[in-house]
This record gives sequence, C-alpha cells and structure tokens, in this order.
Amino acid sequence: MGSNTLGKAATLDELLSTCIKMFDHKGELSSNHLPRTFLLMHRWYLPSTELAGKLLSLYRDASEENCSEIRLKICYFMRYWILEFPAEFNLDLGLVRLTEEFQELASRLGYEEHIHLIDISSIPSYDWMRRVTQRKKPSKKGKACLLFDHLEPIELAEHLTFLEHKSFRRISFTNYQSYVIHGCLENNPTLERSITLFNGISKWVQLMVLSKPTPQQRAEVITKFINVAQKLLHLQTFNTLMAVVGGLSHSSISRLKETHFHLSSEVTKDWNEMTELVSSNGNYCSYRKAFADCVGFKIPILGVHLKDLIAVHVVFPDWIDENKVNIVKMQQLSVTLNELVSLQTASHHLEPNMDLINLLTLSLDLYHTEDDIYKLSLVLEPRTSKSSVFRNYDHDHDGYISQEDFESIAANFPFLDSFCVLDKDQDGLISKGEMMAYFLRAKSQLQCKMGPGFIHNFQEMTYLKPTFCEHCAGFLWGIIKQGFKCKDCGANCHKQCRDLLVLACRKFVRGTSLGSSHGSLPNSPSLPSGQDEVFNFPSVTSQNQDLDSRAITLVTGNSQKISVHLQRVTTSQATQTEPLWHEPDWGDSGPHTFPKMKSKFCGKSGKNKGFAKWENEKSSTQADMDITVTTTAHVLDKNGPEMLLERQEMEAS
Repeated sequence: MGSNTLGKAATLDELLSTCIKMFDHKGELSSNHLPRTFLLMHRWYLPSTELAGKLLSLYRDASEENCSEIRLKICYFMRYWILEFPAEFNLDLGLVRLTEEFQELASRLGYEEHIHLIDISSIPSYDWMRRVTQRKKPSKKGKACLLFDHLEPIELAEHLTFLEHKSFRRISFTNYQSYVIHGCLENNPTLERSITLFNGISKWVQLMVLSKPTPQQRAEVITKFINVAQKLLHLQTFNTLMAVVGGLSHSSISRLKETHFHLSSEVTKDWNEMTELVSSNGNYCSYRKAFADCVGFKIPILGVHLKDLIAVHVVFPDWIDENKVNIVKMQQLSVTLNELVSLQTASHHLEPNMDLINLLTLSLDLYHTEDDIYKLSLVLEPRTSKSSVFRNYDHDHDGYISQEDFESIAANFPFLDSFCVLDKDQDGLISKGEMMAYFLRAKSQLQCKMGPGFIHNFQEMTYLKPTFCEHCAGFLWGIIKQGFKCKDCGANCHKQCRDLLVLACRKFVRGTSLGSSHGSLPNSPSLPSGQDEVFNFPSVTSQNQDLDSRAITLVTGNSQKISVHLQRVTTSQATQTEPLWHEPDWGDSGPHTFPKMKSKFCGKSGKNKGFAKWENEKSSTQADMDITVTTTAHVLDKNGPEMLLERQEMEAS
C-alpha cells in the first residue's frame, strides 16, 4: 500500500498510518518512497514535535490484539526517521525531549528492545549549523587586498568551492520552506548569508577587473576568471560558476568595449560556452542537463532550484478539502528538496589554506554598491559621444541608419518625426550628423514631448523567471531583488540602467481591446475598440467621378481595419499648411508632413505596409487596381493619437 492507494489527497493521520504499515516485522521497508517523502516534507504541514507527539499517542493507545506488532512498527518508523534525518534530533530540543519520553514509556510498558530502536545518544553534533557567520559591514569604505595574481585558477576555484560548500550545507529544510512561502529573507539568516556570498563573489569579480588601469590588464583578469569558471565546472560547483559568469556579464563589465577587444578568440569561445551553460534559455536546460550528468560532490545553482520550488508552491494548494494533504504537491516539492538536502552531506575532499580563506572572505565582504562599481567602470572607459540610437541600431557601424532600421526605432521613440524629416539630404539614409542636427533643432519641442512620457514608475522587483534589461539587454542576475520594473508599462532594467533607459513609458490600458482575440499589449499604443475608423481625404476637383463613391479597407500588420473613402489623390505632395481633419478631438493643428513618394509596383507587400481592397467593388472587371497605404502611429503628449496616412502612387493594371 502506498501513495497510489491514498490517491491525490489524504489526511495527516492517514499518511502516518500508511507509512507505519509499510515496515515488515523485521523493520525492512519496501521500495516505496512514501515514508521518506513524508518525513522530509512533514514540516511543511506540521512541526516535528507535533508529529512525534502523534507517534507517541499511537504507541501509548495501541489496544488491538496485535498491539505489540503495531508498537514495534512505530519504533521502526522512529528509527528510520532518526537514521535519515539525524540533524533534526540534534537541533530540535523539543523533539529530543519527546524522544526521551518515548523511551520512558517503552520502559514502563516492558518493551526493552524498543528503547534501543529509538536511541539518539550516538547522533553526531550538528551545532555548527546553529552558528551562522554574519557579514560585518565596515562603518566606512575601506581597502583590502584584492590581488590574487599569485594564485592559479585551480587554487582560486578550490577555495571558492570550500566557502560555497560551507555556506550551502548550513541551509536547512525550514530555511527553504520559509523563503518559498514568504518570498523574502526575513528571519532567515542562513539563506541570507548564502545569497550574500553569491552576490559578493559577483561584485568581487567586477572589482578585480576594474582594479586594473589599462584595457590589456583588464582583459588578462577577465581571461583568468574565465579559466576559474572552467575549473569550477570541473569541480561541479555550479552556484559559484553562476556568480563568476554573472559578474563578468554585468553591465559594468560588458560595456568595456576596449577591454573585450583584447580578448583572444579562444578565450571568447570559452566564455561563450560558459554563458551558454548557465543561460536561462529553455528554463536553464543546458545547466539542468550538465547537473544531472554529474555524480558525487556537486553544488547546484541555488536560485534555479528555489524558483522551481516557488513555481510548484504557486500552482498547487497545500490542502484539499481543508484537512487533506495535497499528495501531488508534496511529491513534486520533495523531488527538489530531497536533492538539495542530500547534496549537503557529500564530502568535497578539499584541503584549503585557511589563511587564504580568511583573506578571500575579507575581500568578498568589501562595502561597495552597484552604483559605485558602475561609476568606476565609467571612469575607466567613459561613454562615447555616439548617440544611443546609433549604438543600438547602427548594426554595421557605418554611421548611417536605413529606413528599415528607423521603423524599428520609431516604436521606442514615439516623439520622433517621420523618416523624411530626419533624412535632410533625402538620400534614403540618416547620418549621425543629421540625427544630431535634428535633436538640436527640435530640442525644445522634444523636451516637451519626452518629459512626462519618459518618467517611469520603477519599483524594485524579485523576478521568478529569467528577465533581461530593456537598456543593456543584459540578464538580471541574482536570486532576489534582481532589478527594477516600471509599474505602469512593465519595463525591466538593472538598477544602474534606470536613469539611462531611453524608452517611452506607455501605460497599460485596462479597457476594451481590438476584437475578441487581440488584447492591449505592453509598449504599444492602445487603440479604441468599436467600428472601423473612417477617414475622408480633403475634397479636391475630381476628373473621374466614379472613384468618389468608392471606399477601400486597410488591413494593417496588427489586423486593424481602417475604411478610407477616396475622393482623388491630393494635388500636392509637399508639406500641407492646413490640417487634414478639422475635428475637435485632434488637438494638434500644426503642419502635417507627407514623406517623399517613390513609384513602386505593389506586387509584394512590405513588412509594415497595409493591404487595400475595395469595399463596394461590384465586378472584378471594373478598374482593377492595387493601392498601397502605409500607416504610421504617433503618440503626442496627451492630445490623443495622430494617424498619418502616407499614400503612394496607385498603379492601374
């Protein structure tokens, strides 16, 4: 009888009774893993002292004909608990007292052999788990030795592994449980110290690189740490490996272009392999495969497994029908927790130099904030005068932005004018000079347009899934409070990237959406729902009246339909001095610019173009023609959206 017999839910008493009955008269246990799972997970539902009290009551109240057999199996279950989880009987004084009371009861009832089964006198001491080293923060910034040039990568990796294992083995089941349930480190100093060590290694790696004055020297330090990462992989210390890779991937290091220029191709290849190993792609599939293939001593990436526990805890309830344990959740949690608890007992076979351990511990506890480190990075390699637009979108670094690239820029810079306005010489490319001239010329207007739209409402966040920075595209490393998220538009970024983010804050619209299957998306302007919008082109003298009563339906890339009544092409393609639509809702009454039009057949549709079709076409033989209309959406201040319909030539077949 096992968990399959119990089904998906059972009371605690039913679980306890089932586990006891799984022991035979010799104390042997079948292959069923339910007893270990229950003993591992029981603290999720009740304290250990309460479970021991239940066992004591069952032992005392046994009155059936086979009461001796039941009492013997209860003692077998207690012995199994002591052998599998001895630390509980050393650290929990209440559990120790109940065990002694259990022995006294067995002695009074005349079961001398039972006393030996529940003997805890030979349990080793786990007092070291009570003593958690606290991080000592100096009153003011001090200096400590950061020069480990005399250490080989393998020595450095071994000493870091020793520190990691020392911290990892102190984490108990209740520490994991507290973090998963409460989502914070309050009253959890053991896990807090482990996370502090992780972040300390990451910051220390950055400081070691930035302590060198020249790009060549900094490249040598990066090369050394990549070699350290390889040694950590050989030692199967994945958590420290993640910290080292996270430090080298941090924006304060990744932005050092001159430094990375001095890295050899072989080192760059090794670095790419390391980053791919701990990448979040496929829910850390590369790491999970490598971790599963390892045997013996290994230290997992704690943050990954904590997120697994949180995911299970969020999806499944603890109880079903108020008093029944959700066995499915219990088994899912036990898979991860059992692995974490089992790895703490593995021996490392390391022989560290304690003087180096103390020096390394002092170095990792240096008082430096992320802002301090990033400012140091800016001092070593200041920002170039190249604008962020060119840095992010001039992919071939030729100093020009094509119209295709500009269309992707426009999504993040809604205050920019159309392509032809910035392309002053009308050569189809925007140069750096043209972009800078435009910003200088329109500085006052841009400040007005950018001001309120670029103020984000950032809040420090703990991300439960892999997230990347909107500014530097770097991974938000760490276990908790990895970055900041805008509460209005959902933009995510590093702490040091908050003031550098050039992205409009487009608040989520929680109203109706376009159609039943298209909701409002973040970072995209919301459009009102309802019937198709209808635009009338300005009235001009028409030479062909049969077109005046005709209408076309525009189908844009996001499936929006816009009906347009044609009255004939405008007589001028230059800047219009009068507004196209005289409606009170259109607050902007200034000039509207139409781009220079180019003749092009419409056999193929462009990426951002719409397709036009006649709504009132009676016959396929009548004036068969294609019309291409490009729509460009701008959001200006609070006066509502401005829609420019850029008409290209009509090509009659």
